[in-house]
Amino acid sequence: MAQSLLFTMSASKFVTPSNIHSLHFQYLHKPHHQKPFSIMAKSLLFTPSNIHRLHFQHLHKQYHQKSFSIIAQSLLFPVKKHAPELVTPSKPTPHEVKLLSDIDDQDVLRFHIPVIQFYNYDPSMKGKDPVDIIKKALAKTLVFYYPFAGRLREGADRKLMVDCTGEGVLFIEADADVTLKDFGDTLLPPFPCLDELLYDVPGSSNVLNATLILIQVTRLKCGGFIFAIRVNHTMSDASGIIQFMNALAEISRGMIEPSISPVWCRELLCARNPPRVTCYHPELEQAPDNKGNVISLDTMVQRTFFFGPNEVAIVRSLLPTNQQQQYSKFEIITAFLWRCRTIALQLDSNERVRLNIVVNGRYVNLRLPKGYYGNVVANPAIDTTAGKIVENRLGYMYVLNLIKNAKAKVTKEYMHSLADLIVIKGRPPFTMNEFMFIVSDVTRVGFGDVDFGWGKAVYGGPAIDSPLPGSASFYIPFTNAKGEKGFVVPLCLPAQAMERFVIEHDSVLQGISNQSANGDPN
Repeated sequence: MAQSLLFTMSASKFVTPSNIHSLHFQYLHKPHHQKPFSIMAKSLLFTPSNIHRLHFQHLHKQYHQKSFSIIAQSLLFPVKKHAPELVTPSKPTPHEVKLLSDIDDQDVLRFHIPVIQFYNYDPSMKGKDPVDIIKKALAKTLVFYYPFAGRLREGADRKLMVDCTGEGVLFIEADADVTLKDFGDTLLPPFPCLDELLYDVPGSSNVLNATLILIQVTRLKCGGFIFAIRVNHTMSDASGIIQFMNALAEISRGMIEPSISPVWCRELLCARNPPRVTCYHPELEQAPDNKGNVISLDTMVQRTFFFGPNEVAIVRSLLPTNQQQQYSKFEIITAFLWRCRTIALQLDSNERVRLNIVVNGRYVNLRLPKGYYGNVVANPAIDTTAGKIVENRLGYMYVLNLIKNAKAKVTKEYMHSLADLIVIKGRPPFTMNEFMFIVSDVTRVGFGDVDFGWGKAVYGGPAIDSPLPGSASFYIPFTNAKGEKGFVVPLCLPAQAMERFVIEHDSVLQGISNQSANGDPN
């Protein structure tokens, strides 16, 4: 899903399930030479350049955090980039065709996902060039991960496969006349300089017949550097991407081979023969009709909300005392955010609303081998009415139980049933709903721990703040100025809805906090 999927200069100013899917998939499946060069067409590409340009113009006109303002003022600079080059495996690799799993080639995963890492100068690495070290390590790493050096093809019934051609991945060497400090005290997406730090090489963001990985390493004048990577999502989920990045980092530090050997085995998540759907998958069912009501994208604003130990404890205190430990931190914060968001949108009580949770299937008993780097993700959907969330005095508990049950239904059988349904339905598009909310927790992935020899990243993680404006949010690990460890949630909403969201959010967090300070019971 694109950060700026439907930000256009045309009369189409609203997100709807029909125009998202018709425009997006019509565009992606056109031959490259037939693709129009309109703003609409460009916005349908999942690229950092398009994401940044349209996203920055439309989402951030009315709201700027202090750190964002600093970045915007000080980092409108050109980056001196060398010509992109293909880095190929350093040794001969098998030339073969490898099928993706049926979980891999879900229609919703047919895009490129950007990740960015910021690194400080390390005196112990004086005289060593991160560009040279990482580029040489990349060639060695591709010997083990040689499918990444191939190209994606599409067969019968839109089945995806990797043609392991050994053509290589794109690599860009760059220099920027700024220091890490110039980025401000808080490194968080959106990064308004993203198009300079992860250049979209023309044609490289195509899903088929294009490079599967693009990497740019940008030296900073302070001696630090920025590592940015874009990966075709059909090849790997966040866990698979971090496995590859750690392998690259290990070889950059001098290891001969990765500590975890990559394993393909994509047949383990292919449809059964014959396929049989045994679970309910509303995320692939027809979305309910919202009677033409949509969320306008014209006045979108962005804010980022921090949840540390204190904030989590306050939200947890909303629960009955005997149930406070029955729910995870993710569950209670997701329920809190969805309820605040639904209240802020001021929907009719009978409007259908939807929550999709990105669940890592590796935590269920799939018996995947260590080193498996394919997609193991599910997006269980919760469909209910705004009234049940907002008007019910126990709305928070109602939402909380819906979320807990949705997570619990992702089992081994559920994942196999999902693969079967994807094949039976011919890889259907992900069901979109105007009032849907999608959450993806990347706090435990470990992007910040990737060490190329210069230590851990100052910031490591998503290069964009939302995969779909107004609908989707990442949970990103963060340590605030007080040294409190927690996570942040970037949100985009229409301006007036954001004002109402903040009021609802603060009335809970500040209200209960003030009660506790005054000695009042929760």
